[in-house]
Amino acid sequence: MPSANELYDKAVDLRDAGDKEAAIATLKEAVEAEPDHTLSHGLLARLCVDLGQFDDAIKHAQRVVELEPEDTFSYTAMSVIYQRCGRIPEAEEAMAKARMKQMGLD
Repeated sequence: MPSANELYDKAVDLRDAGDKEAAIATLKEAVEAEPDHTLSHGLLARLCVDLGQFDDAIKHAQRVVELEPEDTFSYTAMSVIYQRCGRIPEAEEAMAKARMKQMGLD
């Protein structure tokens, strides 16, 4: 069985070739093989947003935040996803967390 990194690389190639559905399926294999594979969760979140699969996008973005709680970008990405879903209060909360982390006030 391929590693999570190998599956992630394959998913990137699939995405770049325009096959987002196949990329998502491959990324799901990656997180099944390695549930803490942050890169796969992050790309899954972005691709799910692109395809309008907002609940899945939020789930994967939240997993990135759990795995990388000190990463300002993970909260910023979460905010963008919430915005795309029309969930403005949650978007503002995630952005506030990103700003707090950026300033070292968390």
